[in-house]
This record gives sequence, structure tokens and C-alpha cells, in this order.
Amino acid sequence: MSTDAGTRRARTRRRRGRAFAGAFAIVVGALAVVGLAGAAASVAQGPRVTDVFVDPVAAAEASGSRLILTTSHTLAEVDPSQVTVTPATPFEVDTSGRSVGVRFTLPLWDDTEYTVEIADVASLGGGPTGTITETFRTPEAEVFLLQRGTDDGDMIYRTDLTGQAAVPVFTHPHIEDFRATATHLVVSVRTENDRAGLLVTDLDGENPRELPLPGNGYVSNLQSADRGELIGYTFSDATLTADSGRESRLFTASLKDVEADPVEIAVDGADPRVAEWRFVPDTDSILLLSFDGSLLLTGSTGSTGSAGSTGSAGSGATAQGATALGAALGIDGIARGSSEAVVDRLEQSVTIDLTDASEAPLVTPDVELGGTTSVTPLPDGSTIRTAAVLDGDVPTGRTSVALVAPDGETRLLTEIAETDAVLQVCVSPSARYAAVLVAPDAVGNPYDTYQLPLPERPETRILQIADGEPVVALLGTAISWCQVPSL
Repeated sequence: MSTDAGTRRARTRRRRGRAFAGAFAIVVGALAVVGLAGAAASVAQGPRVTDVFVDPVAAAEASGSRLILTTSHTLAEVDPSQVTVTPATPFEVDTSGRSVGVRFTLPLWDDTEYTVEIADVASLGGGPTGTITETFRTPEAEVFLLQRGTDDGDMIYRTDLTGQAAVPVFTHPHIEDFRATATHLVVSVRTENDRAGLLVTDLDGENPRELPLPGNGYVSNLQSADRGELIGYTFSDATLTADSGRESRLFTASLKDVEADPVEIAVDGADPRVAEWRFVPDTDSILLLSFDGSLLLTGSTGSTGSAGSTGSAGSGATAQGATALGAALGIDGIARGSSEAVVDRLEQSVTIDLTDASEAPLVTPDVELGGTTSVTPLPDGSTIRTAAVLDGDVPTGRTSVALVAPDGETRLLTEIAETDAVLQVCVSPSARYAAVLVAPDAVGNPYDTYQLPLPERPETRILQIADGEPVVALLGTAISWCQVPSL
């Protein structure tokens, strides 16, 4: 090989190297420009959504569900005034790092498209603001009902609000009552040897398991908390004498540990027998009415110590975790998403704010309703009341179901014929619907002989609370919206 040839190849390699270096520098420079331009564009746009979390099913079933938006920037605090939810529903807002959460304080309506808009969303470091808009749809409502005496025995079935998609999910020879939680059915039964049993299944009725009971006896007043997979019931021993045996004692149990023994809820110094009780929504508390007429607010995990003196109505005397709320005749209810209980005092019905024990008389309707037979509270302070319809001072036999607003304005939702008997009114979690349990043709509709007797042909009539428009009439009872058994 000649020296000239070697020299030429060397010069060629140097030229190629210089060309590559120049081209690489150009590419790097271009990428840097693009990167800076992208960063500038990102800053110019303000915070953008990079991830969304929402559970529409949970949002329609219980209060406290959240829409969480994660963005491209660390955010300045978002004020509730920046947030608009359509259709309107109460909410709370919190900001943490790159995320903003919108917490719905009431269950959302079923089969409804919700839009959440957050205006003037700003980065913590400054720069332009932006508007974030997210939309989601809640599912159609599904409910569970109980039908006794079918060809296959007593049956719990699931259906939508058309009544055309009914599916049996659980059957048993003797079902007293049931409740539905977010993930389970809890069924109160009597066994072949006439003993009480509590069964827990999945929502499709599969994987039945038996819950331990305090002993051999009777289960009544079965209830479930709106969250936490917690249930409660009153229990009485099968054998009671004047000197021995437990009568109407309150117990709770967690469905997260089906093998754990139930926990008795007792307030030292108070009558241990419980006439009525309710889970307080969104808390771990229980409101109970003892046999001696004492109204007590206590915990749901066991004995709470002495209740002390019951004091005067609304005094809120507290001792070791139990709050005495005076004397009462009955508990009408506590609306979901609310801390206000409607209670019957000896003199009148009142609302009690369970956060501070303050109380006020139940609002008087601006229309005479006749003799009121039940009061069902709603989250906004309204109530649904059933009452005997009068002709002058004479009962007609008909029953009115009316909505009474917080200011007393009263609107008739429906009227039940004199041939039928109203057994219970329950409200859907979102307070969109009311379910009126009726015994049609009450005279010719005999009751069975269960511990919780029901008419042979019960009917659950569902209507919209906004306008009283009928939705569907379903065969059966104990619709899963109900927080307590029918009377």
C-alpha cells in the first residue's frame, strides 16, 4: 500500500468525523430546543390531568366516595368555590401535592352523568392557570328484596328498577330478614331444629358462611352500617326466667372476620335491654333506646363505662364515652350522610344533632296531615311522613305519604287506598327514591307466623321523591335500602 493512499484515507476519516460531530451537535441542539419548547408549552398550559380515579358504583351506594385527579404540577390549594359539580350535590375538596380530591358527602344518583369542573387550577410555583373538567356516569340502581313462600322456599332476589331483570340469589326454607352491605348479604334464618342462624354470603348468594351467635335464642332488629362491613342485632336467649337469661341485648359483628365472636354493646349503669337502635352514619357510634326509656349515644365496639345521669332532654351528659340524651319513646331514624336523629319525646317529636346534643322541635307541616304514623328523615332536613287521611275529623282509611321540607312546606307524594296497609317507608341511599312497603287488600292478605311476620303478598312501591312519580311496584319486602326491619 502506498503512503499517498494511506494519507488520503486518513484525511477522509477526519472529514467524516468532523461531519458526524457537526451533525450530532445539530441534533442535540434541536432536541434541546424541542425540550425547552415542550417545557415552555407545559408551563404555558398550566396543570394538566395525568391520572383519574373514581368508583361510580361506590359513589352511588354510600357517602364519602372521592374523585381524585392527579396533575402534571404540584398544585396550589384548591378552594371549594373553584369547583362545580353538575348535577349539584354536596362535596368537600382537599389538595395534596399534584392531586386534588373531590369528596361527595352524599351518595350520588343512579344512572346519572356527573361533571366536575375545577376552574383556575394553579401550580404552586406560579404560572398560568387552567380549567380541569372530568365526567363520569353512575350505574343503574340494583336492589335486593325478600319473597317468602316461593316454590323453592324463601328467596332473596336482585333486580333493577324496571322489575324485568329479577335474578334469584339466595334461597332458604325460613328467612326472617336480611341486610345488604357493600360486598355481602347477611341473612337471619331459622334452622331445621328451630334455632336462630346468621348467614353471610357474597352479593351473588355464593360462599355462605355461618356467623357465631351469643347462644341459642332469637335474633331481631338486624341492621348494617353504611360502611365498614359492620352489622348489629338484638339477641334474646331461648329460655328466659325472671332471674336468668339475656333479653334484647345488642350485639355487633364484623363481616371482615366471620369467625370472631359477636361483641355486646352495653353501657354500665344503664338498662342492658335495648328496645330500638341505629348506626350513626359515617361514624363508629350507635344511638340506642333502652327498655327504661333512656336514649344513649355510644360506641360500636363494646362496653363504654357508666352513662351517668340521663339528665334532661338534650343535656348531653357524658361519662366515659357514652352520652345520655334524655328520655324518649322511640327513634324514627337518622338520614344517611346526616348527624341529625328524629326522636319521639314524651311531649313531641324532635331532631337531635348528635355532634353536640342540641335539639329542636320537628318542623310542623303547613298542611294538616292527620295522625302521623311514621317519620323518615332525609339528608337535607326534609322528612317523609305517613298519616291517616281525614274527612273533617273522620278517618277515611286512606294513608297519605307526604314530603315535608325544612321550612314546613308540604307536598303529597302518594296516597294509599283504604283497602291497603302501609307497613314501612324506606329511602334510597341517594334520597332519590322512596320505597313504600304495602300490604295490598289487607283484610284478605293474611300474615305468616314468623318471628317477624309479613303478609302473604307484600308489595314494594317505588316512587321518585322529587315529584312523586311512580317508578315500579315489586313483589317482596325488606328492600335493601331499608336500614331497619319493617314493624
